[in-house]
Amino acid sequence: MLKKFFLIVCGSFVGAFLALIIVTLLSVMMSFVIFGSLASSMGSTKIEKNSIMYLRLEGTLNEREATGMETLATMMPSRNQSQSLSTLVKGLKLAKENNNIKGLYIDCRGMAAGMASLQELRNAIQDFKKSKKFVYAFGDEGIMQSDYYVASVADSIFLNPEGMVDVHGLGSTTPYMKKLLDKLGVEMQVVRVGTFKSAVEPFMLENMSDANRLQQKHYLGSLWGVISSDMAKARGIDTAKLHMLCDSVMATMSSDELKANKLIDRTCYRTEMEDKLRALTGVKEDEELKLVTADVLLSNDTGSLITSSSNEIAIVYATGEIDAGASIPGASADGIDSEKLSQTIRQLQYDDNVKGLVLRVNSPGGSAFGSEVIWKAVEDFKSSGKPVAVSMGDYAASGGYYISSGAGRIFADPLTITGSIGIFGMIPCASNLINNTLGVNFEEVSTGDNVIVGTPFKPLTSQQKDALQRMVNRGYDTFTKRCATGRKVSQDSIKVIGEGRVWDAITAKKIGLVDELGGLGDALKWVAQQAKLKDGDYTTGEYPSLEMSFMDMFGTMYSIKQEQDLRQRMGLFYTTWQQLQVIMGREKVLCLMEPIEIVF
Repeated sequence: MLKKFFLIVCGSFVGAFLALIIVTLLSVMMSFVIFGSLASSMGSTKIEKNSIMYLRLEGTLNEREATGMETLATMMPSRNQSQSLSTLVKGLKLAKENNNIKGLYIDCRGMAAGMASLQELRNAIQDFKKSKKFVYAFGDEGIMQSDYYVASVADSIFLNPEGMVDVHGLGSTTPYMKKLLDKLGVEMQVVRVGTFKSAVEPFMLENMSDANRLQQKHYLGSLWGVISSDMAKARGIDTAKLHMLCDSVMATMSSDELKANKLIDRTCYRTEMEDKLRALTGVKEDEELKLVTADVLLSNDTGSLITSSSNEIAIVYATGEIDAGASIPGASADGIDSEKLSQTIRQLQYDDNVKGLVLRVNSPGGSAFGSEVIWKAVEDFKSSGKPVAVSMGDYAASGGYYISSGAGRIFADPLTITGSIGIFGMIPCASNLINNTLGVNFEEVSTGDNVIVGTPFKPLTSQQKDALQRMVNRGYDTFTKRCATGRKVSQDSIKVIGEGRVWDAITAKKIGLVDELGGLGDALKWVAQQAKLKDGDYTTGEYPSLEMSFMDMFGTMYSIKQEQDLRQRMGLFYTTWQQLQVIMGREKVLCLMEPIEIVF
């Protein structure tokens, strides 16, 4: 009997081991097939004469290229397609210099992107126009405001005769959930520094505070001033008239009215648009247009943007919330791991080939401790004598500004949102829900009065809340001290413009939080100058690495499937549930900008 038992056990072990080997071999084989097909598809299309660069404004616009695994993930049903700002900008630069590219075709289908990212893309198109090649934009069902902002620099804007243009201005929405939390029996216990630090408002107030309304009105007005001025200038319209047209519900205007007001140039159907492009490039009516995407341009680049120099300027991307707890099911996996990012910066510090660093920040902040860790890594890099610049994207607020403050030069896009120098702590207490509604009573036995602090089972005592407030005050003092040292001003002057207030980049430059208005390219040029490198004397490298292991792919796919299932089951409640999950997974002390949605 014992012998039979051992035979069964050994047989099961051998079977499981063989199964593991087979699965591993199949996984490796599948990875080669997947990556082989991806690589071959990227490099198989050649750029022929009379080609047109095709810019499809659709899906979401991210900072960087997707990895092979992420590319596969976007192919899954119900998954939004994403594009990379970095890829599109590089592609436009290559298209400008490529003689086989005769022009640019902007297909407006509705792209979700931050305002600063859209402006950087728009600037790249304006640079492309210096080649004197044509730039045409087309909208079929309609051209949304974000697309129109980009398309407004085109030589001509074409619209389907029954299409619409929706340019309306900027607005923000902030969900206030105190009533909901009261009904559930949950209290958010808040300690904060900063009159304008409104990230906690939705959980402690039923309505927006006057301070928050003031700051939002200010920066939204400034941002819209830039956007509307840019569009009006490009279209040859008076800015005041454009504001009037926006207020008249532009989306309801007929194509004739749009044309009469110089918002579009001509009307045509998509097939007619394609015929115009054929005529411009000498392609026969029965032949396909030779449309080339930015990905294809980069895969066919033979070295026009590459130098053989060993000198490198590193571009380090800090994108998303800092230490946001990305392992939470349904929460966004896009975020900054402070430990990994700081390790990356330190590795670059000791790399002799790396002559300088540009920190590309697109973050609303997050963990106060994580922000300090990244700040220290940047300081250590500077101590090596290598120059550091910051290039701000859509957001570089709160912790996003914390990690930027020590840079030798800070560049921000005119549409960047920054500042929010403040700190808060937030601890949920569900004692009313647990004790009274659910009828569960937690009894505590401990060796002191403050052994168990910050549990959801009982509210903070006044002593505990005072202690937490002192800790938050100390964190704010450190934050403002870091900013003052980095900006070479007094700490008191930082506290005056701090208080958690959010600033647009133009105002931030006036008050000294930003040095120059410009994009990533401007930051690279400054670092090159400081490192005494001329054009062609250096390459650029992007960090952290986006490579993903095969096992990581399965984790990503599983997370995506989880997210899709939850969205389907929860419907309209998914977003609120997701926000609560992220809050529960965060650290207790945060440098984070308020969670608002800007309607663009």
